[in-house]
Amino acid sequence: LKLAQACGRVLKVLCFIAGSMQGGYGGYGGIMDHGESIYGIIPPKPIQQEKPPMYRSTHDGLIPPTCSTFHSKGTSLPGLSNLQGDCVDKPVGNLSARTMGAEPGSARNNPNTFMRKFAKTDKVPTLSEVKRTTPDLLKPTTLSARHKPSVPRHHERPILNLVTSKNFIVANAVENILATPSKVGDGAKDYLHKEDYGKNPKYLGHIKRDIGEELNYIRELQQRRDDMTKSQVRPMDEMERLKLIDGLKAKWEHVNTNYQSGTHLTKLDTIGKLRRKETYETELAQIEKDIARLNRKGIHVDCTM
Repeated sequence: LKLAQACGRVLKVLCFIAGSMQGGYGGYGGIMDHGESIYGIIPPKPIQQEKPPMYRSTHDGLIPPTCSTFHSKGTSLPGLSNLQGDCVDKPVGNLSARTMGAEPGSARNNPNTFMRKFAKTDKVPTLSEVKRTTPDLLKPTTLSARHKPSVPRHHERPILNLVTSKNFIVANAVENILATPSKVGDGAKDYLHKEDYGKNPKYLGHIKRDIGEELNYIRELQQRRDDMTKSQVRPMDEMERLKLIDGLKAKWEHVNTNYQSGTHLTKLDTIGKLRRKETYETELAQIEKDIARLNRKGIHVDCTM
């Protein structure tokens, strides 16, 4: 009994597996089917579709289209051409400038059609060839006038050994002594009897007047400048001069006292000591110069300072 139950269970499992693969056995196959099958390992053969024959039109593809507007020559409202479709060639032929651009390399020169020698000009003949073929080209068309006498011929000999006994120096002196002076014509001017002879010309008077006006203007400017400077300068009073001298002497005593207090220092080992000594010496020299200036006579004071 137990063996029979086990065999029944195995049979049910096998039936369930077979039903799941084939999609049957009590509706369990529809639920458990995921498209996987042992029969799907080998791919099916591809189905080749038959290619239809290429379409070929019964009309010629080189004839122009009917009702075309590509025949116009630059108008915004072109007409129509080839309405009946009986035109074999294009209504307007193709030109080089009516394309979308020249073909690449079309402007390149052909290396076999280069310009050769004497292609546009003729060869210049040599002198011997011109003399042989066309000697008339060597003859001048017009002759220029001669500026010098021609060379004498061999039979045109001059007369030689001609000697004269005339003394040209004496003859020249005699002719000048016996010569009469030339008469002055009636129309000649006598500059000694002119109206303005010995008088200064008028333009010199104008120039002198202009120079005098300029000198007067310069003198006025100098006088104005002198007046302005005189008002700004005054002579120094004697009491004021003495007070300044006394003040400078007192200052000199004070600076000299400070300077003498440091004279015992024989070694100036710091920058402060050296600078202090130089400052005192400079002040003493300047005070002495100021006292010497105040001791002069005729001192004037600038009021603008």
